[in-house]
Amino acid sequence: MQPKSLIILDVYENGAYDIQQELKISCVKLELHVKIVSICDRAGLERIFRVYRPDILIHAAAHKHVPLMEQNCCEAVKNNVFGTLNVVELCEKYHVSRFMMVSTDKAVNPTNVMGATKRMCEMIVQSRTGNPGGTVYSATRFGNVLGSAGSVVPLFRRQIMNGGPVTVTDKRIVRYFMTIPEASQLVLQSGAMAKNGELFVLDMGKPVKILELAENMIRLSGYEPYKDIEIVETGLRPGEKLYEELLIRTEELDRTENSMIFIERDSPLSAEEIHEKLEILRQAVETEDDNFVRKALHQAVPTFYAPEEINCRAAHAQEMQMSTK
Repeated sequence: MQPKSLIILDVYENGAYDIQQELKISCVKLELHVKIVSICDRAGLERIFRVYRPDILIHAAAHKHVPLMEQNCCEAVKNNVFGTLNVVELCEKYHVSRFMMVSTDKAVNPTNVMGATKRMCEMIVQSRTGNPGGTVYSATRFGNVLGSAGSVVPLFRRQIMNGGPVTVTDKRIVRYFMTIPEASQLVLQSGAMAKNGELFVLDMGKPVKILELAENMIRLSGYEPYKDIEIVETGLRPGEKLYEELLIRTEELDRTENSMIFIERDSPLSAEEIHEKLEILRQAVETEDDNFVRKALHQAVPTFYAPEEINCRAAHAQEMQMSTK
């Protein structure tokens, strides 16, 4: 898309370095800046806004590993919620034209800390319509990206190379998948069509049974499942759902000109309501007590459920039934 300049901002220098080297080869004429800073570092973040004055901001920064965030609830809220708030407020202060948040299917009726913090971020983003900085906000939800950091595919590949076993937490689990090019292009397109405050949902197609994915990867590697390489069920991890509720129910969504992109009918909360929720979380984080922060997150995000509340409905869920057809 030939941007005038591109700023890559990350707290993880290895990932930023890898992208830098890739772009130096593929986009020789690109004006590229790589900055290492945490979104929790308000002063460091503001320095970059002040120097570079970005026009478009694509916000993907978050702690995303579900079981790790169950054990580090305080850090998840600090980084995902208050880090996002830092970015949002600086976008308005420095008149960024567009803020595009990368969200997740795990924000739909979340059963874990990671999903609940991302749902809180969606609510923050949606509440900023009509902001004095003139920034146009949007968020885009989608599922797992094949081959991305933390994806199950690299894990299965390593396990197969080591001769197995391949581990699945539950043989009934289904997930939505999309390739990196598909996901990145649809995120950009949804952000470009935003008018203000939309919560976009990508059509991820048919959910995939993780067990079948494991079996197919073993076969594609030249082995026979259960004969050459065993598949072992290890049990659901803390906060884990059997299925994600991203299914495109067209009667509940508004269409866009792109058949892969829909808009969730979700009324934004007022600035006062968001402020109240943030205060609950801020006070909880100050205690540095994970259990207290988790309770506060349940209070701030009313759709935050215990995993068993959702998993007990799995047998009748449309998402689970789709994966068997």
